[in-house]
Amino acid sequence: MAIRKPLVLGDDGLPQVLQSPDTISVPTNAPSLRTTTNGESATTLPFGTPVYAATGTTVKRGQANAKATAKVVGLVFDASIAAGAAGSVAQSGILTGTTAQWDAVAGTTGGLAVGAYYFLDAANPGKLTATPPTTAGQVNVCIGSALSSTELEVDVELPILL
Repeated sequence: MAIRKPLVLGDDGLPQVLQSPDTISVPTNAPSLRTTTNGESATTLPFGTPVYAATGTTVKRGQANAKATAKVVGLVFDASIAAGAAGSVAQSGILTGTTAQWDAVAGTTGGLAVGAYYFLDAANPGKLTATPPTTAGQVNVCIGSALSSTELEVDVELPILL
């Protein structure tokens, strides 16, 4: 079998054979991260907690019971962010956690349900649910879909006031 080399664009914009020792890198779906500060006065934000921008780069636990708290900017990326401390929030991409971490934020057993969509919870601040809100006055916000029991593709949709 013949060894073939792929064509790539050179520095001059013209196609050329991939030169040794160059390689082709494949893009990943690593989360897009934003540095934030936990604005909760006494609450640690654990991994996967949906948060909204309270002021500037300060975030608080999101909840689908009001428009102001339903404008989710992402999910906590770090293992946890202590009250008043800085940390990272995943705004998009694939967020990977343990089944125990997802159980804590989504109220599940054994992690996420593959193929399920997860929404901002209206009854519990900082939680996700596989059941979308349907009550008038609540806000429907789809946060993402489960690719496996440990992976959520974060794709926060615009909030819809019911």
